[in-house]
Amino acid sequence: MLKTISLGSCISVQGTFIRALENGKIAVSVGKRVFEGFPVARKTA
Repeated sequence: MLKTISLGSCISVQGTFIRALENGKIAVSVGKRVFEGFPVARKTA
């Protein structure tokens, strides 16, 4: 499942969901790298 996370005010990463962390962040994998950040909220139509 693809998830998008925010690493800062201007940087976001989209990758394969790995796990949810206790502090509200999630981890995603992009190639061989793993990034941790806050999930980006979905927009409703």
